[in-house]
Amino acid sequence: MKPTTILSAAIVAMAPLLLTHPGSRLPTVLEEPALPKPNILVIVADDLGYSDVGAFGGEIRTPNLDALAAQGLKLTGFHAAPTCSPTRSMLLSGTDNHLAGLGNMAELLAPNQKGQRGYEGYLPGDIVTLADRLHDLGYATLMSGKWHLGTRPEDTPARHGFDQSFDLAQGGGNHYGLDLSKAPGDKGTTYWENGAQLKALPANFYSSDTYASKLIEELGKADKGKPFFAYLTFTAPHWPLQAPEEDVARYRGRYDAGFEALREQRLARMKRLGLIPANVVPHPLVLKKGADWASLSPEQRREQSRAMEVYAAMVDRMDQNVGRVIAHLKATGQYDNTIILFTADNGAEGLDVAHTEIPGMTERVKAADNRFDNIGKPTSYVGYGPGWAQAATAPSWMYKGFTTEGGTRVAAFIDWPGGARTGVSGVYGTVMDVVPTLVEAAGGDWRGATYAGRAVQPVRGRSWLPYLLGATDRVHAPGEQVGTELFGRRAIRQGDWKAVNLGDGWKLFDVAHDPGETRDLARSDPKKAAALAAAWDSYGKQVGVVMPSTPATFP
Repeated sequence: MKPTTILSAAIVAMAPLLLTHPGSRLPTVLEEPALPKPNILVIVADDLGYSDVGAFGGEIRTPNLDALAAQGLKLTGFHAAPTCSPTRSMLLSGTDNHLAGLGNMAELLAPNQKGQRGYEGYLPGDIVTLADRLHDLGYATLMSGKWHLGTRPEDTPARHGFDQSFDLAQGGGNHYGLDLSKAPGDKGTTYWENGAQLKALPANFYSSDTYASKLIEELGKADKGKPFFAYLTFTAPHWPLQAPEEDVARYRGRYDAGFEALREQRLARMKRLGLIPANVVPHPLVLKKGADWASLSPEQRREQSRAMEVYAAMVDRMDQNVGRVIAHLKATGQYDNTIILFTADNGAEGLDVAHTEIPGMTERVKAADNRFDNIGKPTSYVGYGPGWAQAATAPSWMYKGFTTEGGTRVAAFIDWPGGARTGVSGVYGTVMDVVPTLVEAAGGDWRGATYAGRAVQPVRGRSWLPYLLGATDRVHAPGEQVGTELFGRRAIRQGDWKAVNLGDGWKLFDVAHDPGETRDLARSDPKKAAALAAAWDSYGKQVGVVMPSTPATFP
């Protein structure tokens, strides 16, 4: 365990709030003086499956993330948006993605959404980012990795509160940087460093390696008289699945039994770890006819196994780079005073990109060499499909792109030095909670509809600080309603109740007793279903949802 410095300082800072919080119980260390502000490190994995990390039930080698999760608090009820850029807009703004400019992914706007408020594809002027707020609280602000919140010069992290930044502007790219060489009809990818566009990438570029190296470099340049906020956003394990051969070799043959077998293995391990109930009913696999493992040809199984081997290697390599960053913090004496939050940005990706038309990516897939012996190499371009994705999201329903639990419940943990809570927490939370939690930890105030003399979107998330300090038993009030929408797929959460509409009518689930969303209670409790449907309508009007004029095509 880290020392209790941050906990003590936070208790002092939070004392007035805790004293007025209904039902709160104060910790006993109020007399300790306020101590230096904590450093903050937020790590985001891209399309990571819920059980990919060892601490969440996976077999992939992730010792560094496992160690952080073990000494922190594993958040088994933490939720994001169904895809990447909406989640990132919520994480950095603290408000709903429809208010933060990412009501839909910029690449997939429906005709009737183009030009509409809330669908800009970048953070609009009435958004204050977490980096803005922490910078104004005296923090050195650093960013390295995927941005995906606009591609114009005025959209870069350098224009949104980051002192130093190295970023991929788009949502994904070749992990070896080959997208800088544009194929005919391909717009390529754009990298920025401190707001200036790069024409060439660093030597020996591999996304996870370079992002970690750049963050370490930025930490070395940061003002040592200030605490830091570091935002490390990997593109791993987002397709295209590419990894160094030495990492892939570690997983040769590991997945030859198929995705159904892997799903059962992970479910069993999650039960042993106390992450899911022992009597959980997992949602049945949703696959096209003939796509189950037994129906695949030997060649299809061989290709599917290889894709999963490369995917595992990407997660492994990402973990190695997390270890490099942690080692740097320990070597520089900064680790003990650092809050570390890790989260994925959505559920596992179910697309098989080698066989799917993807806007903006088609030319890259056509130009790729996806022969078996080349899968995972810099010139390949594959994903791993819905079978492996549902092995990773089990016991939940579906995967990325859906407003079901499989698309929105993500692996997350917070390592809070001296935190009153460790182990496993199943309380409901949302990525919008990150801003209020970390701003409070830094001694700031996140409330209000104005900032620095201008009107801004208020934060809609809730601070976890009282919960982390042991003063409350939950983060969101039992009656609070939190809605979501993407691609016309809708959902709303209230306490343990969740209503979902994927375009085929509202379904109702008690996710506390049915986390797999297997038992639709809409007919047995029509009043509750109708009330939540009406609550979603109110939410949709409040945040300005524009339902797409064309049916959802992703994934």
